[in-house]
Amino acid sequence: MKLYNKYILPKAIDWACSQKPSMKQREKIIPLATGNVLEIGVGSGLNLPYYTKNIEKLTAIDPSKELWDRGVVNTNTLPFDFEFLIAEAENIPAKNQSFDTIVITYTLCTIPNLKKAFSEIKRILKPNGKLLFCEHGKAPDNFVQKYQNIINPVWKKIGGGCNLNRNIPAIIEENGFTISKLETMYLPGWKPASFNYWGIAEMK
Repeated sequence: MKLYNKYILPKAIDWACSQKPSMKQREKIIPLATGNVLEIGVGSGLNLPYYTKNIEKLTAIDPSKELWDRGVVNTNTLPFDFEFLIAEAENIPAKNQSFDTIVITYTLCTIPNLKKAFSEIKRILKPNGKLLFCEHGKAPDNFVQKYQNIINPVWKKIGGGCNLNRNIPAIIEENGFTISKLETMYLPGWKPASFNYWGIAEMK
């Protein structure tokens, strides 16, 4: 599994996350980021082209150096300051109340300790800051839910810890946030992995 996680999994994740429907979702949410921004789970940098000049600095974290190294965006050409750090959501190397916006896309499905991760998010987000999210998760249809639950244990092992059946809005609101805007839909593709939630949340 070590060789798989190092050499095969990063390619598989990058391919899956760069499909056209997912990229269209990124285009909907990323331009809403403003000020000093933290992106959790930057991966290979698929969100980078969608950030605008409305941000002052983007700090991007990810635990996988192998995945980040697959990126093709020249960060020196970005119209804002940029910094990449190898770090996990459960232990973010940043000062208290230092970010105006936190961005998280297709990452909540993989975080092992969500409670700790959200504790960190609340610590580093300014009181009037916002959380932008776009995630796949628990489908609204019972048949799809059952299928998600059945295959999730195997999927999690081969998918780098990805869970198909997490209730994203519930996770966000149970961890100290209020969702002010929420949209949902099935993206084209395999239904167990294609139900998307995206929107904006603020701390309670």
